[in-house]
Amino acid sequence: MAAKHTAGTDTGQKPRDGGEQGSRRGPSDDPGAVGRRVHRLRTERGLTQRQLAEPAYTAAYISTLEAGRVRPSEAAIRHLAERLGVTYEELETGRPAHLATDLRLRLVEAQRTLATGAAEEAVAAYIRLLAEAEQLGLDGERATALLGLGQCALETGELPVARERFEAAEKLLADAPLPQRAPAIRGRAVAHLLAGELRYACYLLESAIDELNASGLQDPGALLLLYTAAIAPYMDMGAHARAAQAGELALALAPQVSDPELVAGLHRGVARTLIAAGRTQEADASLARAAEIYQQLQIRTEMAHCHWMRGYVHAQDGDLSGAESELRAARDMLASKRAALYTAQVEVELADVLRRLGKRQEAEALLLRLLGELQADRGSVHAGGVHRLLGLIAEERSDLDRAEEHYVTALALLERAGAAGDLADICRLLGDLLRRAGRTEAAMDAYRTGLGHRAAPGSTTLGPAPVRPPAS
Repeated sequence: MAAKHTAGTDTGQKPRDGGEQGSRRGPSDDPGAVGRRVHRLRTERGLTQRQLAEPAYTAAYISTLEAGRVRPSEAAIRHLAERLGVTYEELETGRPAHLATDLRLRLVEAQRTLATGAAEEAVAAYIRLLAEAEQLGLDGERATALLGLGQCALETGELPVARERFEAAEKLLADAPLPQRAPAIRGRAVAHLLAGELRYACYLLESAIDELNASGLQDPGALLLLYTAAIAPYMDMGAHARAAQAGELALALAPQVSDPELVAGLHRGVARTLIAAGRTQEADASLARAAEIYQQLQIRTEMAHCHWMRGYVHAQDGDLSGAESELRAARDMLASKRAALYTAQVEVELADVLRRLGKRQEAEALLLRLLGELQADRGSVHAGGVHRLLGLIAEERSDLDRAEEHYVTALALLERAGAAGDLADICRLLGDLLRRAGRTEAAMDAYRTGLGHRAAPGSTTLGPAPVRPPAS
C-alpha cells in the first residue's frame, strides 16, 4: 500500500482533566491574603478569634494569621474553612469553588465539541476557557485547555502550533507527577510523527515510558497511553517487533484501565501490528471492538480512523471494492470535520485502491491534487506514498523517466522521515526500473540501499527498547 505507515495513527486521545494540579493558589496571592480573608469572613459571621480558633488553635494564632505574619498549614485552612462555612478552595484562593467546577464542566463540553464537530468550533471554546483559567490562576485547567488546543491543531494539520500547545501544557505541569504529563508528551510525539520526525517521536515516548517504569509510579492508564502511542512510529520505521511488544504490554495493562477511549485506542494500535503480521481477521476483529467503543462515545475522528484501517485490511485481503467503500467513508467523515491532513492521508490510500481497480485517471487526478497538500514537514511519509503511486502509474504508461523522477523524490522524502520499510520498497521499485532500462550498476546501488534500510530498524532511538513495567 502507498501509505500503510500511518493509517490509524493514535491521535485522538482526549486530554486528561488537569484537576487540582497547580490550582490552589492564585498568582496574585501573597502570604497575608488568607489572613485577610479569615478576618473578613470571621467578622461577617460575628465570631471572636477564640470562637474561631477552638478547639484546635488559639486566639493568638488567629490574631497572628489575620495580621499576615504567618501562612497557615493545609490542616489549619481546613479547620478554619469548616468553622467559617466555606470550602477549603474558597478560603485558600479567594474564589468560590463553583467557578472552578463550572470551568471544568465547560472544558468537558469543549472536548465533546471537538469529538463531534469541526476543530475550529472547539478552538474558540478552548481559547475562552484558557483565558478564564489564567485569570483564576488554575494551572491544571490551563493545561487541559492547552491540551485541547493541541488536539485541535493536530486535526487541522497545524503541526507547529500543536507542538507549541503541548509543550506549553507540559511546562505548566512541570512539577506534577509524570502520569499527569503523559498526555502532553504523547501529543508532542504525535505532532513529530505526523511531521515525519519518527525517531524523535520514539525518543519522547520511550524516555517517558522508562521514567514512569523506573519511578515506581503504578499508573496503568498513563503507561497504556504511551505504549499505544509508540506503535505508530515503530511501525513506520519498520520496527515491527518493537511495535508488537508495545502492543502486548499495553494489552496486559488494559484490564486495569477504566477509560474506554484509552482501551479503544489500544485495540486500534494493536490492529496495525496484526496487519503487519498478516493476521488480517484478528486485526479486523480488533478494529471492530475499537469502532464499537468510538461509536458509543460519538468520537467521529477516531471512527474515521477505524474505517481507514479497515479499508487497508480489505485491500490486503484483495477485497478492493470493500476497501474503496471503507476509505471513502473515512474520507467523508474526516472532510466533514475539516481535518485536512488526515483527509489527505486517507486519499493517498484511496488512490492506491483506485489504481488497483483500474481507475487510473481518477487515481492520478487525486494524487496530483494531493502533491500540494502534503509536504516534507507535513505528512512526509504520505507525500512519499504519493510519489510512489505516481511512479507506478507512470511506469504503467511506459513513461520511465517520469517514473524514475517520482521514485527518487519518494526516496528522499522517506529517507528524511526514516520510514525504513517503505524505503526498502521504493528502492526495490527504483532498482527494477533501472535494471529494465539496462542501467545495471545504478540498479545494484538502489538494491543495496534498500537492503541497508531493511536491516536498519533494530534500535529506534539512542538506546535499547523501553523496559517492561515492574510486576504488580
